[in-house]
Amino acid sequence: QVHLVESGGGLVQPGDSLTLSCVASGFTSDYYTIGWFRQAPGKGREGVSCISRSDGTTYYADSVKGRFTMSGDNAKKMVYLRMNSLKPEDTALYFCATDYRPGCPLRGYAYWGRGTQVTVSS
Repeated sequence: QVHLVESGGGLVQPGDSLTLSCVASGFTSDYYTIGWFRQAPGKGREGVSCISRSDGTTYYADSVKGRFTMSGDNAKKMVYLRMNSLKPEDTALYFCATDYRPGCPLRGYAYWGRGTQVTVSS
């Protein structure tokens, strides 16, 4: 059973930066895909970014390209989401998710964290 815990969310102003962290435990293989998703109030869950340790695939949603950067430390089983130039529309609950699969699918992950809230408001 893989366990994910996100942290780093908070209340920031438009234009500010924030870095989210996700620590994972319980992996039985290094061939996994891990991603960040978000869900704003009243909206569906959106895939934000992804890194696949299985085949090297990376993904960023068009809405965050050039502003968000995902990175990871495989030895520590941690991933980070650096978010720059934050906008009010980035306000959402941000989740970390993972599964043993190649590529960066936008749904169907088996393991999810509980999320960390990001609020961008002046």
